[in-house]
Parts: sequence; structure tokens; C-alpha cells
Amino acid sequence: MVTLPESLKAWNTPDFRGVLKREIARLGARLPLQQGLSGSSYALDDAVEAVVHRTWESEGRILARVGIFYAGIVAGCSCADDPTPVEAQTEYCELDVAIDRVTGEARISLARD
Repeated sequence: MVTLPESLKAWNTPDFRGVLKREIARLGARLPLQQGLSGSSYALDDAVEAVVHRTWESEGRILARVGIFYAGIVAGCSCADDPTPVEAQTEYCELDVAIDRVTGEARISLARD
């Protein structure tokens, strides 16, 4: 389970969006990046940038829709004559984040709509 304690502490302050962006970006491989791929086959988690689209509160949870920019590659067979390029491609997906208002535990999933 992921916890976002800094975001929980910053809720209802002007700093919340910036804090959430930083905490989400630090999660890297713990985000569902592989499921969000659209143009490549393997997600890279070393340079994740988050954009907070909207936030609200409901039923004891802080909810957010967050856009994620990251990179992916098309993984080839690693053969000497494999023509598959290995340059990283920009990927984007949107995530839904639900932070428990008491514990700071967060559920992060690929947005479906």
C-alpha cells in the first residue's frame, strides 16, 4: 500500500497540488505506468512528471485525477540484427488517486473514463 503523508498534511492548503505532484512523481515504479502505455511496450519510471487536473473530497477520502507524463520503449528481442529502435517515447496516462483522510493510505489506479 502506498501512503501520501505529505499530501494528506497539505490538504486544504494552497500547496496541496504541488505537494501531491511531487509525491506522485517520486512513486515511479509503484504507479500503474505499464497499464497506461499506448505507443510503446515497456514503461520507464525514471522521469515521471505529474499534473493535477482536479481534486475533491468524498466519504473520508481526498480524490484526485492526475495526468502522468513518462517514457516507454519498444522492447525488441535483443538480437544483434534486431531493427527495433530503443529510443524512449513519451507516454501519457491519467490516474485516479484516493487518499484516506485518516491514515494517508492511497489507492492509485488507471482512470477509466
